[in-house]
Amino acid sequence: MAGLSGSSSLGRCSHAVVRAPAESLSQHALRIEKSKEVDFARAERQHQLYVGVLKNKLGLQVLELPADESLPDCVFVEDVAVVCEETALITRPGAPSRRKEVDAMKRALESLNLNIVEMTDENATLDGGDVLFTGREFFVGLSKRTNQRGAEILADTFKDYAVSTVPVYDSLHLKSFCSMAGPNLIAIGSTEAAQKALKTMQQMSDHRYDKLTVPDDAAANCIYLNIPGKGHVLLHRAPEEYPESAKVFEKLKDHMLIPIANTEMEKVDGLLTCCSVLINKTSEL
Repeated sequence: MAGLSGSSSLGRCSHAVVRAPAESLSQHALRIEKSKEVDFARAERQHQLYVGVLKNKLGLQVLELPADESLPDCVFVEDVAVVCEETALITRPGAPSRRKEVDAMKRALESLNLNIVEMTDENATLDGGDVLFTGREFFVGLSKRTNQRGAEILADTFKDYAVSTVPVYDSLHLKSFCSMAGPNLIAIGSTEAAQKALKTMQQMSDHRYDKLTVPDDAAANCIYLNIPGKGHVLLHRAPEEYPESAKVFEKLKDHMLIPIANTEMEKVDGLLTCCSVLINKTSEL
């Protein structure tokens, strides 16, 4: 597939931080639509399988934080930290009910000796689900959860990289319909909103990215990793959930493909990237 060459360190990963789902997720997690009931036992099983892939199949060092019943969305750790190289930006989530989730994440990232930057500006909001790092630059979705001031603080934190903002209208986050599927490859959903956002990203960037268009927006949220000894790895939504999108991923012959079921988290707007913070520690702990 085009884009798998190149010297990008995108996807290099040694550690992951995850958090157990709280039982309160089923009733109290934030969600756009309340139409579907979460099967919590199934959600737990799916999350355990997800963590098992990171830990056992891919050999990452996984820090597993305990659930907090007072924080129903706490399993969605991606939103509370953006990590690039040895620096971690602790965010200020857009939903006030999620602000205390940052405390456990900060302690976990401090234990990895990362450089910690805290977003203390009360005018700023940023959810990690709105942050797409391509290995070359950042795109930040301006959504109901992330504002311009949050994007500016991210740019101040990661000064080595260009930061461009992308309006997000009909979805929770930027990564509700896109993610990186390889070092130069953006996976993107097929809706008009997703395609419009991609066009904005292409116009903002000096770099030309390859795109992988999938029929389902939610399936465009996948996890690309570059693991020593395993090469290009892609965690993507299972064929029983999104069969047509899975067929697109199956064309990626250079990737180790790992289908992951995520039916329950999706009922509360959680996708694959939402449930882990991925870190590449190059210095000794």
